[in-house]
Amino acid sequence: MKGSATRACARSSHVSFGGVTSLAAMAVALWAPGAQAQDAAASTADTSAGSLSEIIVTATKREQTLQDVPVAVTVTSGETIERAQIRDLKDLQSLVPSLRVNQLQSSANTNFYIRGFGNGANNAGIEPSVGLFIDGVYRSRSSSMIADLPDVQRIEVLRGPQSTLFGKNASAGVISIVTRKPQFEFGGNVEASYGNYNAVIVKGVVTGPISDTVAFSLAGGINKRDGIVKDLGAGGTTNDRDRWFARGQLLFDNHDGLEVRLIGDYGKIDENCCAVVNLRQSSSTAAVFAVGGAVNQPGEQYDNITYDNFASTNKIKNWGFSGQVDYDLGDVKLTSITAYRHTDSLTNQDSDFTSADLLGRNWQDLRIKTFTQELRATFDLSDKLSGLIGGYYFNEKIDQNNQVLWGDDARSYANLLVQGVSGGALNIATLENTFGALEGNPSKYTGKFFQSGTGLTEAYKLKDEAWSAFGQLDFEVAPGLTVTGGINYTHDAKRYATNTTSNDAFAGIDLDAPQYAAFRQQLLLGGALRSVGVDPTNTAQVTAFATNSATAPIYQQLVAYANGNANNPAANPLAGLRDLQYFPPFMNVPNAVESGKVSGGDFSYTARVAWDATDTINLYAGYATGYKAASVNLSRDSRPTPGDLVALRAQGLAVTNLTSGSRYADPENSTVYEAGLKANWGLVSANVAVFKQVIRNFQSNIFTGSGFFLANAGKQSAFGVEFEGSAKPIDPLTLTFSMTYLDARYDKFLLSAFGDLSGTRPAGTSPLSVTFGAEFVQPVGDKGDRLILRGDYHYEAQFKLVEGLPGLVETDAQGNITDVTAALAAAQEFKQDINDVNASITYAMANGMELSVWGRNLLNDRTILQIFDSPAQPGSISGYPNQPRTYGVAARLRF
Repeated sequence: MKGSATRACARSSHVSFGGVTSLAAMAVALWAPGAQAQDAAASTADTSAGSLSEIIVTATKREQTLQDVPVAVTVTSGETIERAQIRDLKDLQSLVPSLRVNQLQSSANTNFYIRGFGNGANNAGIEPSVGLFIDGVYRSRSSSMIADLPDVQRIEVLRGPQSTLFGKNASAGVISIVTRKPQFEFGGNVEASYGNYNAVIVKGVVTGPISDTVAFSLAGGINKRDGIVKDLGAGGTTNDRDRWFARGQLLFDNHDGLEVRLIGDYGKIDENCCAVVNLRQSSSTAAVFAVGGAVNQPGEQYDNITYDNFASTNKIKNWGFSGQVDYDLGDVKLTSITAYRHTDSLTNQDSDFTSADLLGRNWQDLRIKTFTQELRATFDLSDKLSGLIGGYYFNEKIDQNNQVLWGDDARSYANLLVQGVSGGALNIATLENTFGALEGNPSKYTGKFFQSGTGLTEAYKLKDEAWSAFGQLDFEVAPGLTVTGGINYTHDAKRYATNTTSNDAFAGIDLDAPQYAAFRQQLLLGGALRSVGVDPTNTAQVTAFATNSATAPIYQQLVAYANGNANNPAANPLAGLRDLQYFPPFMNVPNAVESGKVSGGDFSYTARVAWDATDTINLYAGYATGYKAASVNLSRDSRPTPGDLVALRAQGLAVTNLTSGSRYADPENSTVYEAGLKANWGLVSANVAVFKQVIRNFQSNIFTGSGFFLANAGKQSAFGVEFEGSAKPIDPLTLTFSMTYLDARYDKFLLSAFGDLSGTRPAGTSPLSVTFGAEFVQPVGDKGDRLILRGDYHYEAQFKLVEGLPGLVETDAQGNITDVTAALAAAQEFKQDINDVNASITYAMANGMELSVWGRNLLNDRTILQIFDSPAQPGSISGYPNQPRTYGVAARLRF
């Protein structure tokens, strides 16, 4: 092909009927890759009966067939989404092996990973490495990404950096959702489904002309479901569904090159989410039971039960509008996309995940306002030279307020932990009286340690302003041989400020303070006496030991040891209490050392050679780089860098108990080398890609049990092989197979939350992901009715969920890591593998009525999606279980 017909590896979408696929059919699918045909409403090229249809995509900002598109892309059609009962983006991973999607913590948070790279959810200051675009509009945070899928024409998953095609660059890849434009013929569809757990979904769309030049479409729907998990503490259920959306479009088309498309949408979620189970108990768990609370036993992790003392709140409003203007001048097409988005997310959660009232509140009010403007021009300078040039502007404001407070059971619970740590020598009342007396006021702390309603009140503000200029040229240097080159420059500037305060009295105690030296000396001497069999609380025993001629020298040595180490942080007998200092004073930004500003910019490049070896085989090789700006840690674990901590202490500005950590992570720089083959023989097609992808300064975001540890991995890489496609051995049957082999590793990660992780495999990356499937379409009668059987089997080989558990890391008084053995070992106990079967049977009538029976996770394969340190429970581990088997019936009418 001429002009922009460059080639690249492309991944097709697959929905398969794995439940009835024979071994022989699967064997055929192993070598028969290709592209899934789109439904009649999507753009397809005419093909002869029995062959595979060509899919038209816009991944390169111009219409091309999937076989010709010059980026690595997977396409899932609207028809596939409907019949596979894909309800939101997290269901899409069962069809795209290189994609992983997790929804954790709340209905507003979703993590996306492509080829093992991804981050961003739960920490609003981090832009995702995988960007989401809906009709060309960038959705910057995961709270904007959860929605039922209204009126979707196709979803394109682009793998690798896309800097020269998308102005807002995403270093790991892009998910681009394309909805149908309003039509100038009246039509639409309405769908209703009912499933187990009383799941009810009703949605529909209507479209048609207003005049010869103006068309409209209106879409809307509701999605409701009872909770899947019984809450035996708070009562009722959790993990329910309660959401609705409305979306309207207007299209002006003068039928002479000018199109204006206006889109407005509003969505609302009000749900109880997300259930957490206990995976490993500790002495903290025994204290939970002792104060009357409960958690599940580890063997009950898949029994769909949980324990809270109040129901979670997830109230999310997400709305926005956009305007796209396209003006086709012949050899040049101009495009402008202007958009404004607003997200309000109000959540509250019992974050100790027990029925005891330990953490009485974990409340967050997050507001995100985003304005974007894109201008671009695609052009054809000749039959052999075409390209794209554009500019992009991004402006976002984040306003986040949090409260995490101790509950009514916190004091009695903490008292048990203090007694356990001290071997019964201490309790909260003793600590309050002693610290107060040593500070000259015995009643200063009376009744204030772990007082209900005390804790941390957080406020964060972030303003992000970015712009970029980008362009790409395709040059057909010889018949069938096309060279592509592109460049992007992005500049990003962030300003952030915090106003976070703690009134947790115990967390504000400096256990190494000089005024407590006498107390520490007494505890050291008491411990030393116990080591030689003397009870320090028995005055007669101590006196006899101190005055006996045989033991007096030993006693003097013990006294000397206690006196000599009373001010030694490494020997502090109170050090075991630091785990209970859960809400220490916060060092706010900006300050005299930290400006609260971070900015930077970088160039990114694309270079590619594609060759039409034959009419059916295309070969390509490419190189691309990407850039993602610095991210800011908007969490209670946001702390100054080691260097800034030294400066703050030198100036006497550091708050009590301040340790080093991270305020922000430096920008990511990604590079991918890729080569492959794409072939389409009509009945069989095959896509093979071999790649090496590297991200330098990858932004690692790890939950610590209280906040997030944000750090740069020096270098993370992945070598992989991707294979996919389809075959049509007989006219009614389409077989599909997709596979991703991934060898991922941290080449260099010196300053992780667990010390040096260089040479290890990153968590969350399966070495092998496979999807088998089939679709069988059988005509019924002579009126055009069809019986459609389809489904998929998705497998992922075992992989670890996290690198380690930060709560089990041992540190010194300054927060420096001393031992990570227990933290790494605990993480190795919990791994995930996936065996997911989904299927549907649809009877499609010629009059537009369709009746379906569907099921997802038909094997009821249960697994843990993620693990983490149980908040406020040292040594305990919690996790999020996946969703069990769901099934139902659906009816759809097209008109």
